[in-house]
Amino acid sequence: MTQITNNLFDRVYEIVKKIPKGEIMTYGQVARMIGTRDARRVGQALHANKDKNVPCHRVVFADGTLAPGYAFGGAEEQKKKLLAEGVELEGEKVKMGSRIG
Repeated sequence: MTQITNNLFDRVYEIVKKIPKGEIMTYGQVARMIGTRDARRVGQALHANKDKNVPCHRVVFADGTLAPGYAFGGAEEQKKKLLAEGVELEGEKVKMGSRIG
């Protein structure tokens, strides 16, 4: 990875670490907080993450869909973690509007 990519990824991780337990953000929200509109780069950063202290499970798609490429076990593991934190789901999606950070 380049230095620019590392800096962007580090900024993503710092934002995601601040999402409170039981709340979620979208990839787009995280992107805007680091000064870009490129939500895909946020997804790339979270997929590349190896630090379990970064709560990647708290980031979802704009429509509430869970991440099939969740770095620590896929969407099913992400779902388990969110439910354990009290996040409401409707089927396989987060119930948007209830606990957005």
